[in-house]
Amino acid sequence: MDIILTHINTDFDGLASVVAAHKLFPRARPVLPHKMGANVQEFMALHKDSLGFIPAKEVVAGKVRRIIMVDTKVASRVGPLGALLANPKVETYVYDHHPVGDDDVQANHLVREDVGATTTLLVEIIRRRHLPLSSFEATVLALGIYEDTGSLMFSTTTVRDVLAAAYLLEKGANLAVVAHFIDRPLCPEQKALLRAIGDRAMTLTVGGVRVVVTSAELDEYVEGLALLVHRQVEIEGSDVFIAVVRMEGRVYVVGRSRVEEVHVHELLRPFGGGGHSAAAAATIKGGNVKQILNQIVQQLQHTIHPLMGAREIMSSPVKTVTPATTVDEAGKVLLRYGHSGMPVLDGEKLVGVISRRDLDKAGLHGLRHAPVKGFMSRKVISIPPETTLAEIQRLMIEHDIGRLPVMEQGKLVGIVSRTDVLRMLHGESTPVQYRANFCSVPGGGANALRPEGSLRAQLEERLPPALWQLLQDVSELAERMNCGVYVVGGFVRDLLLKVNNLDIDLVVEGDGIAFATALAVQLGGRVKTHEKFGTAVVVWGQQKIDVATARREFYQYPAALPQVEASNLRQDLYRRDFTINALAICLNQRRFGELIDFFCGQRDLEQGFIRVLYNLSFVEDPTRILRAIRFEQRYGFQIEPETLLFAREAIARQMIKELSYDRLFAELVLILSEANPAPALRRITELGIWQYLMPELVWTERVESELLAVPPLLAAMDTAGLGLPARPWMVYLLVLTRRLRRESIEAVGTRYPLRQRLRQAMQTLAEMGDAVDECLSQWLEAPSPSQLESLLSGWILEATIALLVGRPPAEAIAIVRAWQQVQAVRPLLNGQDLQTLGLRPGPEFARILQQLRKARLDGQVHDRDDEWALVKQWLAEQASKKKPGGTHV
Repeated sequence: MDIILTHINTDFDGLASVVAAHKLFPRARPVLPHKMGANVQEFMALHKDSLGFIPAKEVVAGKVRRIIMVDTKVASRVGPLGALLANPKVETYVYDHHPVGDDDVQANHLVREDVGATTTLLVEIIRRRHLPLSSFEATVLALGIYEDTGSLMFSTTTVRDVLAAAYLLEKGANLAVVAHFIDRPLCPEQKALLRAIGDRAMTLTVGGVRVVVTSAELDEYVEGLALLVHRQVEIEGSDVFIAVVRMEGRVYVVGRSRVEEVHVHELLRPFGGGGHSAAAAATIKGGNVKQILNQIVQQLQHTIHPLMGAREIMSSPVKTVTPATTVDEAGKVLLRYGHSGMPVLDGEKLVGVISRRDLDKAGLHGLRHAPVKGFMSRKVISIPPETTLAEIQRLMIEHDIGRLPVMEQGKLVGIVSRTDVLRMLHGESTPVQYRANFCSVPGGGANALRPEGSLRAQLEERLPPALWQLLQDVSELAERMNCGVYVVGGFVRDLLLKVNNLDIDLVVEGDGIAFATALAVQLGGRVKTHEKFGTAVVVWGQQKIDVATARREFYQYPAALPQVEASNLRQDLYRRDFTINALAICLNQRRFGELIDFFCGQRDLEQGFIRVLYNLSFVEDPTRILRAIRFEQRYGFQIEPETLLFAREAIARQMIKELSYDRLFAELVLILSEANPAPALRRITELGIWQYLMPELVWTERVESELLAVPPLLAAMDTAGLGLPARPWMVYLLVLTRRLRRESIEAVGTRYPLRQRLRQAMQTLAEMGDAVDECLSQWLEAPSPSQLESLLSGWILEATIALLVGRPPAEAIAIVRAWQQVQAVRPLLNGQDLQTLGLRPGPEFARILQQLRKARLDGQVHDRDDEWALVKQWLAEQASKKKPGGTHV
C-alpha cells in the first residue's frame, strides 16, 4: 500500500501538492489530513468526493510500503501516521520547499528546492512528463501556488512559480475560484474603509434576491475599492452588493452581482459605468451620494426576476432502491449509473438514503446479501423544488451530505447531488452568484450574519436602565471611532435563554484597547489593559466591561495556551468553545440589536445541545470537556452525540493530562461555583475524568449525597438571614476532601494552588471533623458560647458549613448563627488600656484579651468597669503568686 501525506493544519499548498503527487503516483492513496485550514476545509466540504482522499483510519499500517510526503519533511507534522516513517522497510519520497531542518526525515528520494510553493516543484515534473490535467485539477494546483506566494507577490516568489502558474492557466485553471478561496491583506486605510462600508450597509430583499447597498464619504482617495467590495460581498453573503463612495470630490460606484438576474453593468450604465454582468464600476464627478444610491435602489425594483431553484438543476427521474434491495444489487445500480448514492423508497414514501461508501463498508464485512435498510441513513434532509442553489449549497455543507431529494406534495420528483452543484458552480453557464464561498462550519452560510429580527427590544426590556444606557454609549462611541463593536458570548446566550447575566464582553473589529480607553474616559471609569492579548477591562462603578480586539487563536500543540492575532468577528467567534457561546449582538447604531449567528448557536440553544465548532476542539483545549459538562448540567442540555464522541476520544488519549494543574483547578472552581455542582461531578466521573482531578477520592453515593445536601443548606442559611459564604465553591471542595487521609490532603494541596488557610481548613476538617461534630451535638443540648469558641476557634465559615452538612437545617442554622455571634464578640478594653496599667505589649496582652473575650462570652462581664475589675483581679492574683511564700498553681 502506497500513501500520500501532508502536514496537519493543511493549507492549499499542502492540499495541491497531494493532488499533484497523486498524478505522479496514481496507485498511491491520498490520505485526508487530520486538520485543515478554514479555507481548505471549506473547499473540501464540496470537493472531497472528487479528490479521492481516504481517512487516516483506513490506512493499514502493516501494509504500507511507500510514503510520499509533500510540503513537509518533518514526521511529527503529518500526524499519527508519521510514526510509519521510522520503519526502514518503508520507502520514502519527499517533495518540499521549506528550509532543511534537524527534524527532517531521512528520505530515500528527496526533492527540495527554493521556490515559493511545493506545488511548483510537482507541476514542473507533471509538465516534463506530459501528464494530463483537467481544468479542475489545474484549479486546485493553482490554489496551492497562489496561496503560498501571496498571489505571486511574496518576496519568496520565483520565476518558476510564475511559469508554473501560467502553465496551469493554459490547462484551464479557474482564477475566479482561486480568488474566492484566498485572502489578500489590506492596508490600514483600506481596513478603515472596509469597516465604514460594512457599518453603513443596508439589506434589501427584491424578488428573492438579497441586495446590500452601502455608502461612505472620505476626504482622501483610497485605492482598491473594488477589492473591498469583493471582501464585503464575502462577509455579507449577499447576492448583489452596491457601494457608493465619495472620495476627493468624485463619487465612485462599484457593483457586484452573484445572480444572473441582476447585471450590474446595465445597472450602472446610466452613470457612465462599464464592466460586465457580474462586476461593474462608474465614476461620477461631483455627484450626490444619497441621490445616486436612491436611483440605484429604484432601478433594482424593475430589473430583478426570481432566482434559479432546485427544480432547474435537479436530476429526474430518480434512480431508487427499496429497503429490501440487497447491498450487492444496490452497488450494481450505483456502478451502472455512475451515482454515489440513491434514495430508498418504501412505496412512494422516502425512508432513507444509501451511499456508495455505506455499501462498500457493508461489503467489506461480508454483508453483500443483506438488505440496505440496515445500512441506509434514515435521517433524510429533503427540499422543495423552490429551494435556491445557495440554500442547497448551505445544507450540503452544514450537514456534510452529498445529495438532497426534492419532494413535492409528498412525492419524490428529483434529486440534487453534489455533482449538480459543482456543475452549476464551475460550468460555463453557471450564474455568477453560485460561485460564492460558503463557510464549512455547521450552521454557517450566506445568511448567517444577518438573521431576521432584532434583539433590541429584549435588551431594553431585560437590562437595568444603567446597563441599557451603557450599551447606548458604546454604540455612540463605535460610530465616532468608526469600528464594529459587538457584545458576545455568555451574555447573548443567556439573553436568549431568558437567564440573568449582566457580564458584558465586547469584541471590537479594530483596536480594542483604544476603544476601551476611550470608553473609560467617556464613562468616567478606569481601564486596565493587556497589550499582549489586545484586551482590556473597563471598571465603571460596580460594573466591569471586558473589551477585546477581534482575534483568532493558534495552538502549537495539544492543550497549549493559544497564541492570538487580530482578526475579524467571524474568526473571533470561531475560536470559542461551543456554538451556544459563539453568538454576538451588533451594537453599531445602524444594526443595533442584530443577532449574529455564524454557527447555528441559536438552533442548538433551542434544541438543547452543547456542540463544538470543529472536530479538534477538545484536542486543542481539553478544558473544554469540563466546560461542556458544566454547561450541560447547568442548563439541562445534552452534549451533542458527535461532540461527545470527540470528548471521549480526547479523554481516551489522555489529553487532560497535558493540562497544567492551575488550569484544571480553575475549571474545577467554576464547576464547584455552580448552584448545584454534584450532577456535573457525577458526569465527570462517568466520563472517566475524575482520576485526573482528584485521584485520591473515590466517588461514592455518600460523597454525592453530601454534595447534594449543600445547596438546600445554603438556601436555608440565606433564608434565615445568615447570608452566604463569599466563596461557596470552598464548601463543596471541603465536603469532597473531608474524609481523605492526611497524606491525600497534602497531595491535593500540593497539586493545586490552594492558599495555606484553605489547606489548613481541609486538614483540620479531615482530622478533627468527626470529633468536633460529636461535641457540637452535646453543645446543642447545653449551649455555651465559650465552649463553641473553643470548638471552632480558627475555623473558616466554609469549613464550618461543610462540617454541618447532613444535619437538620434548624440545627445547622442555630450553630452558624451562634458561631457568627461568637465571632462578633470583642472585649471593650484594648492594648492601650492595658499599657496604662504598666503592662508591656507581648504574649501577656494576647492572653489577657482572650480571657476577657471568654468572660464576655460567658456573661461574666458586661461593661468596661467589669473588665477593668477582672483584669485588676487577675493581675493581683498573679502578683500574689510571685511573692515569696505565695501559692503557685
